[in-house]
Amino acid sequence: MRLRLVKDDTHIDFFKYARVWLGISMVMILVALASFFVQGLNFGIDFQGGTSIRTEAEAPVDVAAYRTAITALELGDVSITEVFDPTFDDDENVAMVRIQSQEGTESVTAETLAEVEAALQEIDPTLTFTSTESVGPKVSGELIQTAFIAVSLAVLAILAYVWLRFEWQFAVGAVLALVHDVALTIGIFSEIQIQFDLAIVAALLTIVGYSINDTVVVFDRVRENLRKYKTKKLKEVLNVSINETLSRTLMTSGTTLMALIALYVLGGDVIRGFVFAMIWGVVIGTYSSVFVATTVLLVLGVKRDWSKKDPSAGTRYAEIDA
Repeated sequence: MRLRLVKDDTHIDFFKYARVWLGISMVMILVALASFFVQGLNFGIDFQGGTSIRTEAEAPVDVAAYRTAITALELGDVSITEVFDPTFDDDENVAMVRIQSQEGTESVTAETLAEVEAALQEIDPTLTFTSTESVGPKVSGELIQTAFIAVSLAVLAILAYVWLRFEWQFAVGAVLALVHDVALTIGIFSEIQIQFDLAIVAALLTIVGYSINDTVVVFDRVRENLRKYKTKKLKEVLNVSINETLSRTLMTSGTTLMALIALYVLGGDVIRGFVFAMIWGVVIGTYSSVFVATTVLLVLGVKRDWSKKDPSAGTRYAEIDA
């Protein structure tokens, strides 16, 4: 007995409002691009360079007092943010202090850190430094370049894989869906100014892998049905294929989201940005696999002159039922 979230005879017309879905995607991408160029990203210490200090105290964090104490040391741009987490105890008050890269040095010196600690402890004697991270400006620049190259190579590798496995129209649809997912993920981080660091780059690469897996499941069933229904219009074949894999799609995305939401609530502030990116990526990746990749395939069309059945079609991914 199989558990199915969608009935076998489900016939949802996913292309009835295809133009609406594409319009929504285009608007979201434009908003993401506008936010990226206007606000930019809230780069973490990995990409911005400088020193990040995590403090913990029994008394509530007084951001203004912290800033006044550190400003007197003349260390340049200083950012102080209080960290909120429902898992913290009442006497566990955490703050992140970021100090810009110092001219002529790769990081803040031990003497400067001691001065910062002494200045803050004058405000709150219970304050302790739980962690310190330093990244030089040269290293941060290299990390930005490496991150961009990593994401670009991942997308190009997937383009080549799908092109070889299917037809070029499938590859274009898959890559446009991936670009859609990456652009909207970067956009949401720009819009709400969540810290963007190396962990988020790892999340982007994971999102790319998750999204292409979902897209290949649908495409595998499409290729099989193109041979099975030789006289049906491409739009009808795509609709049948999406409906046949819908149960698997919902089950996979649903169980993944359950685990991610639990991590977001209980995992603590250290991994919260990464988990948020993954939650957003699963939602937008599922959406793009169903509405973006297949719609692009419908617009481009695909040849229908295969003369024999491909024994490998539908035997690996598309036959997976939830």
